[in-house]
Amino acid sequence: MTDYKKWTLAKHPSGVPSEDCFTLEIFTPDAPQDGQVLIKTHYFSLDPGMRGRLSGDSYAAGLKIGDTIESAGIGEIIASGSERFAVGDMVMGGLGWTEAVLHPDRGLQKLDPALFDDKVAMTATIGVLGVPGLTAWFGLQDLGRPQSGETLLISSAAGPVGATSGQIGKTLGLNVVGMAGGADKCGYLKDLGFDAVIDYKAADNLAKAIAAACPDGVDIYFDNVGGEMLDAAILNMKPSGRIVVSGQVSEYNREIPIGIRQTTRFITHRLRMEGLVVYDYSKQFPEAQAAMAALIRNGKLAYKEDISDGIKDAPSQYAALFAGANFGRRLIKTI
Repeated sequence: MTDYKKWTLAKHPSGVPSEDCFTLEIFTPDAPQDGQVLIKTHYFSLDPGMRGRLSGDSYAAGLKIGDTIESAGIGEIIASGSERFAVGDMVMGGLGWTEAVLHPDRGLQKLDPALFDDKVAMTATIGVLGVPGLTAWFGLQDLGRPQSGETLLISSAAGPVGATSGQIGKTLGLNVVGMAGGADKCGYLKDLGFDAVIDYKAADNLAKAIAAACPDGVDIYFDNVGGEMLDAAILNMKPSGRIVVSGQVSEYNREIPIGIRQTTRFITHRLRMEGLVVYDYSKQFPEAQAAMAALIRNGKLAYKEDISDGIKDAPSQYAALFAGANFGRRLIKTI
């Protein structure tokens, strides 16, 4: 059998995960038994939302020392003990930060190469058609309850969730305003058709910058950041405004979270704030994925992938997510 590499948890991080929180191990996988498949990973994702699981502070079970770091991935079955999958099948599932994985034949989705083309790449299944895109789709439409003509404000708008929710908002007739850091990301949002863009790194007073970009106020705030950015958005919410909480990237590495300080406005403006775990909508995934794929092919939904070659860079690339270095969906290519 061939040797492969994988990243495991060496210690639970405090603050931004450093490389010494992870161990790169060389291993030889066992041959698959009945009901198992051996998968050679082609790509896996790096997800800020995994941060809570690294230290055990998440809605899902935390990782233990020695566990393989978990993530969504795409791979090819190279040995099979399953009646459901054959050698050569491409699959998507929770493969982890690894070059290969022995996996039960449950929890895997077979991918038909014929469904993908130059507009919809197979990697989209762990990006715009995967958890980030689905989070945008259900977060905006179910929790945001958008009405044509309303104003949608998005934090981390150049990330995979933010960029997708903004473009979906445009198809629904919303006035879309995105917050991102730096000229390149802000230019990207303008190219996507956002109505206004705020460079939060250049803003002396973010609440005032939001007020200037949203002079009539904000109906829906799609929050991927939390912290002080959330407070600035709350100050600009219209009566009966809705806040969709998708992520809290500014809070994940704080030992003591900042929390929300502008709570009075929830009373005076009758605001609603609700969090989202996208897996609650799992039965609706196929319908949403088909709808988003159609938007991509019709030129109404663009997506960006930030792909690094080689498993060895996964920890440093992961840490960079919390410094705002990513531009689009960050993936590691392992083939």
